[in-house]
Amino acid sequence: MPMPWTFRHSQKDFSAFLADAADRMDLTTDNATYTAVEAVLHCFRARQSPQQVADFAQVRPPILRAILIEDWTIPDRPAPWADRDRFIAEVMSHRCAHNLTPDNAIEATAWALRRHLRQVDLDRVLERFGPAARAFWTPGEADPAQLAQRIL
Repeated sequence: MPMPWTFRHSQKDFSAFLADAADRMDLTTDNATYTAVEAVLHCFRARQSPQQVADFAQVRPPILRAILIEDWTIPDRPAPWADRDRFIAEVMSHRCAHNLTPDNAIEATAWALRRHLRQVDLDRVLERFGPAARAFWTPGEADPAQLAQRIL
């Protein structure tokens, strides 16, 4: 069996994802965008069981899958869900000495993520997680045509 496309072209796909996320967040560097995306993924991860994190990881491109689980210490129980303002504050406090994360980081990450994976797979997983998880990954106002999966 040949190597899956997603692994062979993971860096190219990740670079395109970062460019989309940076554009939505109005950030100018990969480093700032990476920090924002990392914070969003870890904020979401904190509210999931280990099985849910594994299920969520399965529908991510490889590098985003790795970021989701990096430095993960599995807690006794997931953190409670909160309102969007609390999530934004949490994301913005990640690596606070080196963080330029804007307040639209969650929506921008969701928008970019939806462009880089099969949305039906994401929606299938989030449906099992419940309305709070679905709301977390809502890209805000977006033209559905802009969210069409990119093929690089």
